[in-house]
Amino acid sequence: MPDSIIKTIEIAAPVEKIWDALIDHRKFGSWFQVALDQPFKVGEASTGHMTYPGYEDYRWEARIVAIEPMRRFAFEWPATGGDKALMDSGAAIAEWTLVEFLLEPSGNGTRLTVTESGFDKVPEARRGNVMRDNEGGWTEQVRNIRDYAEQ
Repeated sequence: MPDSIIKTIEIAAPVEKIWDALIDHRKFGSWFQVALDQPFKVGEASTGHMTYPGYEDYRWEARIVAIEPMRRFAFEWPATGGDKALMDSGAAIAEWTLVEFLLEPSGNGTRLTVTESGFDKVPEARRGNVMRDNEGGWTEQVRNIRDYAEQ
């Protein structure tokens, strides 16, 4: 089983606009459908709750790993695969995956590559479900940021 999910999309908008949509916590929240409590800061937690219809009672938790202007934004988050019972159990989830957004100029726009890696740390009994859930989620999210940036 692979260790990562990779999604690449061409967006008809400049790198600066995509970067702003990624790094401004309010704009990120708009397209990702999450309400974040504070701006992103490397080495700090990012908290909030989902605003996606039907998931408003799901919390958001991440640790910001990197903010490399106009190039790379990365965070880690718990590998729950949207399992609310697991998220709410209070049990510390030892497995976190790394999410990286990489930007590069491409023609008249930007090529965005989103990679989520580290699934090999997730227990095999949960790994397939977590990867399936996140695979579908990233397919939707790359379309969301494209639609947001191309407005």
